Amino acid sequence: MTEAPTSVAMIPVRLLAHGRAGDKGNRLNISVIAFDPQHFDHLKTHVTEDLCRRAFAASPPSGITRYVLPKIGAMNFVLEDVLDGGVNVNLRLDRHGKTLSYALLDILIPTPSDWRCQDEDPK
Repeated sequence: MTEAPTSVAMIPVRLLAHGRAGDKGNRLNISVIAFDPQHFDHLKTHVTEDLCRRAFAASPPSGITRYVLPKIGAMNFVLEDVLDGGVNVNLRLDRHGKTLSYALLDILIPTPSDWRCQDEDPK
């Protein structure tokens, strides 16, 4: 008899990392920086180009490249053609893409095995 798969607890990326975003023309950069170096490998495993593509499914970029920076516990995602032509030609409220890092930081990933919720009683 086969056991039913166990459900995996999920948390948003923002509980493990913070982010910065910036732009150059129609290109968006999003940095994902681990709060704690012990969670960087977990982030690297789960915060992938495919996950980024899902986060931006409503306005899909033509290309995504992830750069891994292990010495500083960070990754940089470069999204092509995602800012509707760039700052000077688009009608978006956030023309520079500064708040777009939250699209990636709010997406859910599996909870690390050593994760303890901040609200948990330490007993």
